[in-house]
Amino acid sequence: MDYTLYLVTDRAMAGERDFDDLVGRAVRGGCTLVQLREKDASTGEFYERALRLKRVTDYFHVPLIIDDRIDIMMAVDAAGVHLGQSDMPAGVARQLIGPDKILGVSAQTVEEAEKAESDGADYLGVGSLFPTATKKDAIAVSRETLARICSAVSIPVVAIGGLNGKNIPLLEGTGISGAAVVSAIMASEEPEAAARRLKDSIYGIL
Repeated sequence: MDYTLYLVTDRAMAGERDFDDLVGRAVRGGCTLVQLREKDASTGEFYERALRLKRVTDYFHVPLIIDDRIDIMMAVDAAGVHLGQSDMPAGVARQLIGPDKILGVSAQTVEEAEKAESDGADYLGVGSLFPTATKKDAIAVSRETLARICSAVSIPVVAIGGLNGKNIPLLEGTGISGAAVVSAIMASEEPEAAARRLKDSIYGIL
């Protein structure tokens, strides 16, 4: 699995633009994984949106991860699900989704990271590394903690939280497998070009 440039969607940032087209452009520019995050959608809306976006990600042969909702993931046969610390326990989720689906878990401490790995997580999302407007309750994670987490687990670690082309180089040497971005692509007027530049920045430190 290629975690290099992990796009986490934000529908509000797309504004009046075609959401699925925007994500398609980002993938064309180099995003290797897409997570559909729909915090305010009803179950029916989430399902329909996931179904539409999966056609896009399938076309580009890029895995689609569903944020929080195992039922939506299973309904649209997405590649996997990503869970936060306050969501369903990772061990229970692994039993539900089986061994072949991707399970991502957010972690802010070494203890959370080690538990997620032992519970069956395939990768970790660690942050927030930098101030971010997309998650008001985000817990700050230092570069040092990120590096300790990467050393403590054997599964891939994806950095997240306010990442952009200027601060990604600051994570060199931490041991991450990739970077997850939201606004750096979703708010860009040129998502394809933005993704291409971000991917170059990440390749420069991996």
